[in-house]
Amino acid sequence: MAKEWILNSAMNRFQLNFKRNVGAVSEEIRKCAPKTVDEWREYYFKNVKPKEHIEDLGRKLYVKISEVLIAEIEEVTEKDCIDYMYNIVIERTFDGYMTEIKTIYGQLEQILGVKIQPAPDEWDRLFAVDFFIKINDKYIGLQIKPAGGVSHIPQIFKEHAIQETTHKKFSEKYGGKVFYVISIKEGGKKKIYNTDVIDEIKKEIERLKRE
Repeated sequence: MAKEWILNSAMNRFQLNFKRNVGAVSEEIRKCAPKTVDEWREYYFKNVKPKEHIEDLGRKLYVKISEVLIAEIEEVTEKDCIDYMYNIVIERTFDGYMTEIKTIYGQLEQILGVKIQPAPDEWDRLFAVDFFIKINDKYIGLQIKPAGGVSHIPQIFKEHAIQETTHKKFSEKYGGKVFYVISIKEGGKKKIYNTDVIDEIKKEIERLKRE
């Protein structure tokens, strides 16, 4: 419900449900181990916070919504909303995408022990290459593909198959292969999903060094 969303958003924003205001409720309910909500209610009011305290927090919440939030809402213009949507969809998405790519190519640089450089715009357009490794007078291409999740990976491999002809043209012109590096987010950190590609890149580096 819209009303519940407003109440929840305001409560969290103004931290009225934080431990300092309502106590350590997760710990306290385990101490109580109630069989019914009535048992928990009685325990809470007796051992954690009095009923009057919760009512006071409710009144504070009402003030925050009826005065603070309404005053802020009245200042929001149509242009603010348009700018915000543009920022979220275009700029922040791009920033997140670039951060992920930089994180992954930084990992590759450390693992491979070689300099990885951003590809010229022309290479991106013509060969779908994001970064390159220069070995003597030849180049290895890299395309880094952030995956929103494991379920997105089959689609990435499908794109890879479509771009094979383009990548072959890069190899014919610059001597080195193009490698697909897929990144995923795991435990809040970005990591290389297809780790087998690392050995493939190492082999290609050694091959070009021998030529």
